[in-house]
Amino acid sequence: MTDNQKLPTLNLIASPNWTGYELIDTGKGQALERFGPYTLIRPEPQAIWTRGLPAKQWDNADAVMVPTRDEFGGYWDFKHGIQQPWVIDYKGLKSEIRLSKSRHIGVFPEQASHWDWIADQIKSAGRPLKVINLFGYTGMATASAARAGAEVTHVDASKHAVAWASHNLDLSGLGKAPVRWLVEDARKYLKREAKRKSFYDGIILDPPKFGRGPSGMVWDYFEDIVELLALCRRVLTPNPKFICLTSYAIQASALVPHQALQEIVSGHGGEITSGELVSVDKSKGHILSHSLFARWSAN
Repeated sequence: MTDNQKLPTLNLIASPNWTGYELIDTGKGQALERFGPYTLIRPEPQAIWTRGLPAKQWDNADAVMVPTRDEFGGYWDFKHGIQQPWVIDYKGLKSEIRLSKSRHIGVFPEQASHWDWIADQIKSAGRPLKVINLFGYTGMATASAARAGAEVTHVDASKHAVAWASHNLDLSGLGKAPVRWLVEDARKYLKREAKRKSFYDGIILDPPKFGRGPSGMVWDYFEDIVELLALCRRVLTPNPKFICLTSYAIQASALVPHQALQEIVSGHGGEITSGELVSVDKSKGHILSHSLFARWSAN
């Protein structure tokens, strides 16, 4: 470290503007959450503290995710009748919730701050923007970008996730928005875009810790993120507006995505904000960290 080198400031960013979601309480390795009309209990290994609410309030949950040995898998123990699927709303952006053999149910509520930030970047640009959303999952970031006026390319290796994202866009009243849906491996698609000299003003990427593409390609975060980010740099326009990088389920510091993003935007100026996406429970104010992030915006 040189004498004049400034250390980055890491931030904790929450999403407090939800009405359709609430982190009610945490503790004993679980989280009690409300998604619309239903309350769910999901595993939360970070919640090593005692619960803030009495047991009877936890016992009234509509369903409990019982984990298995798989990192994200398990089964739902339904305590009360739940009509599936159902829809929750964030500022007019709608997401369908479905309970399956995974703790992932269709939305990551802590990312709502990203959706707001992405929309702000697009609205403040003063020009039309082309945006690509890599590993787009069920498309809430895509919907936010499209509603703000961007032309969006949504890429995910899962056909099921892409269909879900397209449905969420329809639910949000954005069915006619300029969105392209692609079931594709992110790296393969970026390589083709670079060869075609197809460029983007904004990039949203949320790579998993581990995954498989539609043709069996394996994704491993620490082995493959360097190549992915190098490809992202190749498809940036000469005057890019923003990049939003989220990193889940990896044992690392937020300095990792921060410094990785620095390499993509080297020479473009602007500002990088990095840290952790968190949620705060309503009972005792315990803070759960969900993911690392780094966001860059042009001046």
